[in-house]
Amino acid sequence: MARSPIIESPAWVEQQAGRITDPVERLRFLRQCKMCPPPQRTHRRRTGLGQVASLIAGLLILVEIVPVPTGTAETFVKDRTVVVAGDEKPSVPPRVWLVEESNALEVYSNGLRVDLKYAVANRPRRPFPIYPLTGGTREQATGNAPVGIVYHTTESNLAPFEEEENRKLRQLGRNLIEVVRLNRSYHYVIDRFGRAYRVVQEADAANHVGTSIWADGQGVYVNLNDSFLGVSFEGQTGAIDEVTPAQVETAKVLTEMLRARYGIPAENCVTHAQVSVNPRNMRIGEHTDWASKFPFAKVGLPDNYSIPLPSLCVFGFEYDRVFLRVTGTRWRGLDLAELQVARRAAAEGLETSRYRAVLQHRYKDIQSALEEQGKGGS
Repeated sequence: MARSPIIESPAWVEQQAGRITDPVERLRFLRQCKMCPPPQRTHRRRTGLGQVASLIAGLLILVEIVPVPTGTAETFVKDRTVVVAGDEKPSVPPRVWLVEESNALEVYSNGLRVDLKYAVANRPRRPFPIYPLTGGTREQATGNAPVGIVYHTTESNLAPFEEEENRKLRQLGRNLIEVVRLNRSYHYVIDRFGRAYRVVQEADAANHVGTSIWADGQGVYVNLNDSFLGVSFEGQTGAIDEVTPAQVETAKVLTEMLRARYGIPAENCVTHAQVSVNPRNMRIGEHTDWASKFPFAKVGLPDNYSIPLPSLCVFGFEYDRVFLRVTGTRWRGLDLAELQVARRAAAEGLETSRYRAVLQHRYKDIQSALEEQGKGGS
């Protein structure tokens, strides 16, 4: 029998697990850590072991709660439900309604105020295909209304958020809105003072997300410009004051309004980095805004970084060290998605690499068909 590793700290376990590229071997390592007897030397060591146990329990939740998969769509839904149900989140979208409106402003019951001065039309939202969670390249249904929200940052020039910079802050904000308006980039922009601007009308598609993937219990969505709304924070990834408290508060009430209007589930409110893919190298994260630190809890949402990433477990995409450096951490959803792929490959009697190639082939067939229809994600 292999000797169980000596646990030094939760950070040590996480670091060692992160170095193991094969998901099955990573699972074996974590199980060994879980079976280690508690050290008896100090109170501090016992406390550390408790933290380790919590970490391992989180990483193994799908393996221990969900039965061995059969490769069916029901398995995907069950895996996803285990993750989402464990988080505190509203069971239904909050009730929000329009109180007042004019040509320049909308006011909502939760305090949201939407500036309409810059609103423009783009191409009308097209009906979008919804694909089955497993198997096949033909759509199983068609959607017409938004099913989710993708959060972005504008990655634009910023001034220090200080009173002395007020004039520059206002000017940069105005310039940004004009650029977004010209390119029809997002449905909403939240400036650094917390003001919400509608740019692209909700009935139209915004050019915000390109080649992208998400999934829920209804199925898989590919290239989300038609199926998801785009909300962007004026901000820049990695900046000291990346976003302001006022922006986060506005994002909360804006999210409440959009979820109420369209019945959007909480787990379909995700970041650009979670949905963006690069079909050329079959890697996730072609765009990495909000690759970490999105304030899900403050926006009234569960930690959606914990959801198994559909691009990995439905279509076999991968990621590299560059992506992990950008995120600064391993999303729980990355590990859970890898475990799903490994377990489904075992259920099909295939090597993980072979099973992943089958998933990738399915994606490429779908993407090729979408490109022929002019829906390739540009």
